[in-house]
This record gives sequence, structure tokens and C-alpha cells, in this order.
Amino acid sequence: MTTHTQTTKFGLDTFGDMTVDDNGKPESAGTVIRNLVEQAVLADSLGIDSINIGEHHRADFAVSAPDTVLAGIATRTSRITLGSGVTVLSSEDPVRVYQRFATIDALSNGRAEITAGRGSFTESFPLFGFELSDYHQLFEEKLELLVQLLDEKPVTWSGRTRAGLENHEVYPKTERGRLGLRVGVGGSPESVVRAARLGIPLALAIIGGDPARFAPYSRLYHDQLESFGRGPLPISIHSPGHIAKTDEQATEELWPNYLDSFGRIGRERGWGPITKDHYLNEVHHGSLYVGSAETVARKIAYAVQSVGAQRFDLKYSNGPMPHSQLMSSIELYGSTVIPLVHDMLATSKPEPVVAG
Repeated sequence: MTTHTQTTKFGLDTFGDMTVDDNGKPESAGTVIRNLVEQAVLADSLGIDSINIGEHHRADFAVSAPDTVLAGIATRTSRITLGSGVTVLSSEDPVRVYQRFATIDALSNGRAEITAGRGSFTESFPLFGFELSDYHQLFEEKLELLVQLLDEKPVTWSGRTRAGLENHEVYPKTERGRLGLRVGVGGSPESVVRAARLGIPLALAIIGGDPARFAPYSRLYHDQLESFGRGPLPISIHSPGHIAKTDEQATEELWPNYLDSFGRIGRERGWGPITKDHYLNEVHHGSLYVGSAETVARKIAYAVQSVGAQRFDLKYSNGPMPHSQLMSSIELYGSTVIPLVHDMLATSKPEPVVAG
């Protein structure tokens, strides 16, 4: 499966993980959010295409309102696309989601983008008064309403999860006439089919294993788009990683943070303990993009070509990593990794990579 290097885009993802300083001292949520703005400013200066900020409602993440953070970033940047990653649509009001991102679009001169998803945690359901038993219907109905809202025309809609609308105008309108939208998918064929039916670009969250195993989802998406009479739409990949001067440095810097973050989640969900062997297997053979600029570039090029993606978003923030390490990783990604990937996609078919 192939892609075209001239259309391949590269972004950054972050959930705003709570961090420590260079001495290992925990930092406040305020510090994390202000540092996140500086990370976006650096990404903008490097020519990185997009930055996407996730929504969580728990102690290990600082960002519960990504649209507010994106609005702040809009006033400090000039070209980078500003997106959510993801907006937990099931527990949101699609009208307010549209209005907030239309406002970010105005502040940024047309750079706002929504990535709608179910989210990887469920804290928002009790927090905002929703029932987990309505998990599927909430997302289905609200996504269909959001898609209508993006047409920026009078909306008529009815459902069970919110009040209906009858020929209702929603404001503000955007200057470009439409907001960008993607739907985040973690590996459910039903979600892929839904995205094709609604005509929404697909964002594949690939957080483990060989990325080539997601190629069938890419084929399913294109087949379904054709069956619904739609033209091709872009596919993007979201995966975690960390870049440093050498493979060894990157691997050792990320490991304690990976253990902290995924170990906590694993304990909550009843998984087995995270071992360094498991971690190294993902670094060497899976979807952890960890290593030197050359190693990470080769892994990204392989993933993009094997899935047939037009965009790759690196989740550069993983656990309580210091701001200085995150800034260094962003610098290497923008200045070295992305140009290398463009060259690799233009000249060869990358093969699976083992970090040295």
C-alpha cells in the first residue's frame, strides 16, 4: 500500500501529562499547561503541521478543556493546525463543540480542527451526568449531529441523547465555511464503517504491535467510502514515542515514564505488570517510536507506507517527562525526523526497523 510524500503531513499529540521538573519534583497543572503552550510555539516555529491536545478528567493529566488551551495557543502561533486529540464527544454537547472550535478558528485565522472520539477513559460520564449504559448511542447520535453542524446551515435533528433542533442556525459561522473533522478509531471495524458512512477522515490510534496490522482497517475504510459513493479521504496514525540523540538515550529516558503511566493504567484495568522486556519489544518491533532521529524516521516511514496513511501524529508526551526532554524531542522531530521521512518516502520502501 502506498502514499504520496508530497501530501504526507506530520503532527504532534499530547494529553498534557502531569510532569516533573529536571530535578524530579512534580509540577503544577498550571505549569504543565503553560509549558504545553511553549511546546506548541516551538512546533509552529519548526514547521510541524499540527498539534492535537487530548481531553481527560483525572489526576495524571493537566488538560480537561483542550479547546481553551488551543485558544491560547492560537494567539501565540501563526501556521500550525490546532486540534483536539480527542474531544470526548459522548459526554459533550455537539453544539458547544462546534461553537468553541469555530471561535478557535476565528482566533487562529482558520487553523482549527476537531478530532472526535470516545476517549480512553470514562471519568467524564459520571462527571457530566451521563450513563455508561448509553455509551454507544451517545457517540453515534452526537457524531451525526456534529457532522450536520459542520455544514453551517440550518440544522434539523432529533434523538434521544439531547434536545432536538428544528431548522436552527448555530453561530458563529467560520470564515472558511467548514471546520476540519476527524474521527478517532482504536481498532473497531464498526467505527471504521461509521466514519466512511459519514464521510469523516479516519485517525487510527495505534499504540501497540506492528502498525502493518492496521492495513486491513485502511482497506475496509476505502472500500466502504466507495460503497457509499464517496471519494478518497485521508487516514492518519496516532502513536507514542520519544526522540533523543541516540537510541539508548531515548529508550532509557522514556522507560521510567512509560512504566509510571502505563503501569498505573494497567493496575486500574487489571492488566499484568509492565516489564522492561515488554517495553523493549514495543520499542524494537511495535508502535513505540523511540530512538534517534534516524531510527524514528525509518519507523514512521514504514508505518505510513504499510497503513497507507497520509498523516502521522507523534504522541510526544508520555508520563511525567520533564519539559526539557519534551522540547528536545519536538526539536528533533521537526528539524530532523520529518525531513528524513519525506526523503525516505520519496526514494524507497521502508522496512520494519529494530532500534539499535
